[in-house]
Amino acid sequence: MTQAPDNELTYKAAGVDIDAGEALVQKIKASVASTTRPEVVGGLGGFGGLFRVPAGFRAPVLVSGADGVGTKLKLAIEYDAHDTVGIDLVAMCANDVVVCGAEPLFFLDYFVTPKLDVDVAARVVGGIAQGCKLAGASLIGGETAEHPGMHAAGEYDLAGFCVGIVEEDSIVTGSEIAPGDHIIGLASSGPHSNGFSLIRKVLARDPAAAEQPLGDRRLIDHLLEPTRIYVRSVLAVHQALGLKGIAHITGGGLTDNLPRVLPEGLVAEVRVGSWEIPGPFRVLQDEGDVELEEMFRVFNM
Repeated sequence: MTQAPDNELTYKAAGVDIDAGEALVQKIKASVASTTRPEVVGGLGGFGGLFRVPAGFRAPVLVSGADGVGTKLKLAIEYDAHDTVGIDLVAMCANDVVVCGAEPLFFLDYFVTPKLDVDVAARVVGGIAQGCKLAGASLIGGETAEHPGMHAAGEYDLAGFCVGIVEEDSIVTGSEIAPGDHIIGLASSGPHSNGFSLIRKVLARDPAAAEQPLGDRRLIDHLLEPTRIYVRSVLAVHQALGLKGIAHITGGGLTDNLPRVLPEGLVAEVRVGSWEIPGPFRVLQDEGDVELEEMFRVFNM
C-alpha cells in the first residue's frame, strides 16, 4: 500500500482508522465465539446476526430490550475498569427481558468512541461476552464506531440490545398479583448502573471518599462492581414455583418500579427494616447528605 502525501486527506487523517476496527474484530472473535448457542447461524462478520427460533415452543413471543451503562462509564474510564462495564451492559438489558418470564436468546452491542483503542475495546467486549454467558445469551453481532469530536479523548459510550423468548401463555404481567402475596427481594451487587450522576456529584464533594475503605475494599470498588445478572435465578424460581410479577429495580428505585407490575388499585408494603441496606448506600447517603426518600427513588438499595 502506498503512503498518501502529507497534504492529502484520508479517512484515517480525519480520525477514523478502518484497520483498527478490523484488528478489533480479530481480537474479539474468541470471546464472541464462547457465547455461541446452538441456534446461532453463521459467525461474526456478517451484516446481520442470524438466530433460529429454538425448537419446542407452541406460541413463542419475542421480548426485546435496549439500555446502556450511563455515567457509570465516566468512573469506569477514570479507574481503568474496562473489563466489567460490558457485564453491566448485558445485565441492564437481560434483567429487563427476564421480568417478562423470558429467556434471553441473543445480544448485540454498540460501542462508540472518538478514537478506537483496540486493547480497551477488546476488554470491554470481553466483559460483554462474560455477561452474555451469565445470561445464557449469544453475542451475535454489534457495531464499533469511531466518531471524532463527539466525545472527549479517551472516552466511549455503550448501548446494548437483547432479545428473549417466552410462551405467550407464560408471560409474566403482574395481573395475577393479589392482596396477601409476598415480595421476595434479591440482593443487588451495589448501585448497578443507576444513580451515577448523583454518585459522581457526591464524590466530587470529597474526592478522597472514593478511596476510603469499606470492608476489605475501597468504596470505588464497590461502586464499580458489575450489575448482577438475575436471569438464571429468576427463571429457576419461576419454573419451579411460578412468579406472578417481577420488577427490575433500576432508575426510580423501589418506589417507581414496584408499581409498574401491580394491578390497578393494589399497593406494595415494603418494610425497610427487614433487610440491611448495603454499606455503599449508607456511605453515599452520609457523604452527600441525601434524604432517605431520595435514596430509595434513585438506587435499588
